[in-house]
Amino acid sequence: MKSALLLAVLFLQAAAPPVQSADFHYFRYMRQVAAPGAGQACAVLDAETFAHASASLKDLRLYEGARTATPREVSYAITLSQPAQPDSSPARVVNLGLRQGSIVFDLEMPQRPYTEVALDLSGQDYIATATVSGSTTQGGAATALGQFTLFDLTSQHLSRNSTLHLQESTFPWLHVVLAASPAPGTRGFKATPQMVLGATVPPSREAQTLYTTAVATTSIANHERQSIATFALPARVPVERVSFEIAPGFKGNFSRDVHIFDRPAGTPATSGESLAGAIQRVRMTQAGREIRQEQLSVRATIGSNLQDAATVEVVVENGDDTPLPITSVRLEMRERNLCFNAPSAAPLTLYYGDPGLAAPVYDYARIFSTAARTAVARLGAEQTNPEYRPRPDTRPLTERYPDLLWIALLAVICALGFVAIRSSRALPR
Repeated sequence: MKSALLLAVLFLQAAAPPVQSADFHYFRYMRQVAAPGAGQACAVLDAETFAHASASLKDLRLYEGARTATPREVSYAITLSQPAQPDSSPARVVNLGLRQGSIVFDLEMPQRPYTEVALDLSGQDYIATATVSGSTTQGGAATALGQFTLFDLTSQHLSRNSTLHLQESTFPWLHVVLAASPAPGTRGFKATPQMVLGATVPPSREAQTLYTTAVATTSIANHERQSIATFALPARVPVERVSFEIAPGFKGNFSRDVHIFDRPAGTPATSGESLAGAIQRVRMTQAGREIRQEQLSVRATIGSNLQDAATVEVVVENGDDTPLPITSVRLEMRERNLCFNAPSAAPLTLYYGDPGLAAPVYDYARIFSTAARTAVARLGAEQTNPEYRPRPDTRPLTERYPDLLWIALLAVICALGFVAIRSSRALPR
């Protein structure tokens, strides 16, 4: 009995996976990291890093003097480019009324820098001019901030724009005079104060999310009423936006629906996920007002590429219109940064490509602050580690030899049965 129990314990101990330690000989890929000097620095991670590193970048290791006998591991933090303030804040509309045929109102602005104000306006088929001024107190001395054309061209199958694009400002109060009239060739619109439903303030443009290209193509196929771009997306490369480039000589206005399909590579076209959006451009002069509106990107978080390579199709619906002269389509990811405290101006080496490693736990990652002054570091070209050798197979015995578990269990059962038979013979009749 004791022998059988001892056999079971030894088997379970052999099946337990050991904790792996980092060794730069087991990393398949490496690249130099150049920092401008000692101090906090950040380098942008590219799509190659995501494709060749383990999931969630858990096997990234940064070394100083990696080729020496005693390399020093450098702590790091991975940060995601994102606004430093909320996505949007409300602006309170006060003193709303009508004056000399124009709609007038004040906006109480949030206490932070801003570059845009999105007005919530009801109605359609109109063109308006918004004259905006800012002041430190309500009704106080005003500073002119400019005139802006707002419009809704629904009947012309074009877009609408109700956003004031300002220079970065911090005025607590904005005064808006809105002169609106029907778009040429339309009827029924009448400007009233009730069309002003509210206002929101997006993050300052200086705090907007940054993107970097994951995959791009210039091969655009036109099929019947569609323009299609197809991508082979490597595994683990994130995608959060699709952007389009239009030929510089094209001056036409357009508004086209976009559909994005993604599926694991090698699977039928009917599988996977789909997303929808639109791209548009409006450049015209109507009723003496100049209209400028352009949107050439679509937010798209693609999910099938988390652990497997994916096939992505971006489809522009042309309808009966001539296909757009699209010169390139880009799948983009939010900019991720590898941030660290450079010990000196000497080059560091980033290693990755060891799936046996767990994610590191650094104090630096917990206390890192983007508010501190940060220099720009650069990643060198990806290289194959010349000292690479495969990590010894340290998987549990049950994974390396799946039949061994059943053999061990049968052996234990047989041993227990043998012990039980011998014990039963020793019992008195």
